[in-house]
Amino acid sequence: MQASGKNAGLGLALVSAAAFGGSGVAAKPLIEAGLDPLHMVWLRVAGAALVLSPLAWRHRDLVRRKPALLAGFGLIAVAGVQAFYFASLSRIPVGVALLLEYLGPALLLGYIRFVQRKPVTRAAAAGAAVAVVGLACVVEIWAGLSLDPLGVALGLAAACCQACYFIFADQGTDGDDVPDPLGVAAYGLIIGTLVMTLIARPWQMDWEVLSGDASLGGAEVPALALLAWVVLIATVLAYLTGVVSVRRLSPQVAGVVACLEAVVATVLAWVLLGEHLSAPQILGGGLVLGGALIAQTARPQAPAGPEVDAVDALDALDALGAVDRAKTTA
Repeated sequence: MQASGKNAGLGLALVSAAAFGGSGVAAKPLIEAGLDPLHMVWLRVAGAALVLSPLAWRHRDLVRRKPALLAGFGLIAVAGVQAFYFASLSRIPVGVALLLEYLGPALLLGYIRFVQRKPVTRAAAAGAAVAVVGLACVVEIWAGLSLDPLGVALGLAAACCQACYFIFADQGTDGDDVPDPLGVAAYGLIIGTLVMTLIARPWQMDWEVLSGDASLGGAEVPALALLAWVVLIATVLAYLTGVVSVRRLSPQVAGVVACLEAVVATVLAWVLLGEHLSAPQILGGGLVLGGALIAQTARPQAPAGPEVDAVDALDALDALGAVDRAKTTA
């Protein structure tokens, strides 16, 4: 692979991690202003699906070729992750919610070993153990689970959905008929919107919240500006640059860069929302990320799919108007 291709992939991966990391910080003020977490998820997914609908039309053959993959991806990897993540961050700090979600790769190792009954390396097992120890530090289990137990459970549910994302990704790359990742992302968001519409019931939403302001670190910010950030940057830009970066980089390298999502979220929550983590929680967060990284990099690589050029992704964003308006998992 040429150095220019690697550099482009690294740049896109960094953009994706930063974009995903800012989702919770922009969404939490809207939730605190009166939006239900499920309504926040619906607005995010539906807005992104609308923006990416031209890409879905371009790759409409995926509906015939990979219906099960698209359904699973939309239901679990999009709707499930988003719903549980936003519900958890409404009860616990943004950084902790995201760190819990990053237990997904470690949970995936358990699925491979005990459900699929396939061997895993010692490094993978060690990574899962480190992640569990880190999780105990994050929730400060010695203090009687000082964090909201329901918030922690919702974060773990998001981790399970994230683990399912990797399972669906493996199924989608088996054989020669590899689906275009941009099309899968677009249809995943569309299907996720349909699912979330039934769950969230947006017709019951307090739409007046969007016409007012929300408090971001003591400053009043237009709610629509925060929503635009969540949709265009933290969803559209994040998903498109993320899927392209995996094609430009190895999955291991892309996974390392994606871990910056948690760092970005924690730093932004600290600066903008005033959420502070204790020293044990910071240490535990590092262990969770380190363990998840070990588990993910020890996993065998899936067959590579057709390469998607970074320029193609940027052209798609430009055609959709997202680049002009915004400058858009994990």
